[in-house]
Amino acid sequence: MTQPRLNHVQCLDARGLHRMAYWEWGDAANPRVLVCVHGLSRQGRDFDTLAAAMAPEYRVVAPDVVGRGRSDWLADPAGYVLPMYVADMVTLLARLDAQTVHWLGTSMGGLIGLGIASLPNSPVSRMVLNDVGPTLQPDAIARIGAYLGLPLRWNSLDEAADYMLSISQGFGRHGREQWLALTRPMLKPDGDGFKPHYDPAIAVPFRAVTPEIAAAGGAALWKAYDAITCPTLLLRGADSDLLTRDTAQAMARRGPKARLHEIADVGHAPMLSVPDQVAVVREFLLAG
Repeated sequence: MTQPRLNHVQCLDARGLHRMAYWEWGDAANPRVLVCVHGLSRQGRDFDTLAAAMAPEYRVVAPDVVGRGRSDWLADPAGYVLPMYVADMVTLLARLDAQTVHWLGTSMGGLIGLGIASLPNSPVSRMVLNDVGPTLQPDAIARIGAYLGLPLRWNSLDEAADYMLSISQGFGRHGREQWLALTRPMLKPDGDGFKPHYDPAIAVPFRAVTPEIAAAGGAALWKAYDAITCPTLLLRGADSDLLTRDTAQAMARRGPKARLHEIADVGHAPMLSVPDQVAVVREFLLAG
């Protein structure tokens, strides 16, 4: 598989500047751009398989959201919030110099895309939301919060992969080699072992969310969703604990009236690394 190019862009935060890494596949001069953004504790290399499939038609760009992967960690953990991520992506879009972009976002990456697509004069002209919506289930948030930011260390790649698998049952079935490929970018060397690739402090604002804050955030996200006008595909893992079928069906009725596609035998969230899932995304994006 063709290896992506690694680039960086400087972004502004409350304490100064930080560098955001982004991975890029395909012709850098191609005006057709697809931005793929990962979930809360993941990183841009999650999209290796999908990007390879899309690179003949697109310049594919997958950032490591700040605090993850090859991007800088913030001096102030209070910056690990959606408005900061949206601002960073606006900076990235300026760097890419594309008139319009297609957007694919998994979980948190979908919420970032939702925020950008709802803005007046948004460059997002077609969007895929992967197992996420304005209403998020508290039980799923609690499940994620139980492992986010833990001080973990593993002695080997296999040990790390086994742990990652234990907290990622919703991703669906993957062969061992495929799972190891998904695990390697999730690790940072630590002596003769490995630790997670992300800043543990990303958990600080996540754990500070109260039911009242969550309710206000959900109302704001629905307002943003209703402002979106671009064609939208909503993917839902049929067994998802984060995005309920009721919320997904509401998203199909209002706002951009997303086209809903459920993926059997997957929870939160489809990894878009198997042929049938890639095919659904390709068909929708290339139709535009």
